[in-house]
Amino acid sequence: MIVAVWIPLLMPLLAVPAARRLAESLPPRAAAWLLTGCAVALAGCTTAALGLLVAAGALRLPPVAALGHLSLPLLGGDPAVTVPAAYVAGGLLTLCALAVVHRARRHGTELRTARRSAEAHPVSGDLCVLPDSTPDAYALPGRPGRVVVTAGMLRALPAAEREALFAHERAHLAGRHHLFLLTVALTSACHPLLRSLRAPLAYALERWADEAAASRVGDRRVTARAIGRAALAARPHDRGPLRPGAVLAAT
Repeated sequence: MIVAVWIPLLMPLLAVPAARRLAESLPPRAAAWLLTGCAVALAGCTTAALGLLVAAGALRLPPVAALGHLSLPLLGGDPAVTVPAAYVAGGLLTLCALAVVHRARRHGTELRTARRSAEAHPVSGDLCVLPDSTPDAYALPGRPGRVVVTAGMLRALPAAEREALFAHERAHLAGRHHLFLLTVALTSACHPLLRSLRAPLAYALERWADEAAASRVGDRRVTARAIGRAALAARPHDRGPLRPGAVLAAT
């Protein structure tokens, strides 16, 4: 039983590279769902496997073993292996839970801080302009969602490209893309190999927003120029102090 439980813990070694390769050949929306679903499934398998290891060790304890028929299916392993493995698995589960809670709280704190900062500046519809010379633009989720752009980014783009950039960020809001990133961030706390899904997921979400923006604007060339120019303008600079780490920018 103990040997079989290790299989789900090793599944990401094969599943993660396979998911990344498959995502490259899929449309961006399908790729985003595939990568996120893969992360959730593998995190669930990891958590279940660790839970079974804990249960197998717990059934070796006299109070639990007294249940008799409940312990029989799991008592086939060597106690010298089962009990230590249960302690290790229990420690890992605790660390996973703490990491998930910490990341979720940090995400919420960053979003609240960013929203308070954005609300301190003029808002026109869903657009908030920050008086910052550093070029930056990002989608700030919430109720309502905001497209946050700095004065530096507005100066870097002509009018037509600004509209394409805004459409790109609105696509992030409409698709709730931040939830995809948050899901992978939380699931990666359960298995370190799941962290490598974030980069291809972010790329798929950007492609998804690009396609939506091009459809909205009606000109793929203008959209491509806008996203490219925005990325080049923002690249020499660090992430703006008011931008949360879990949001998607025009890159």
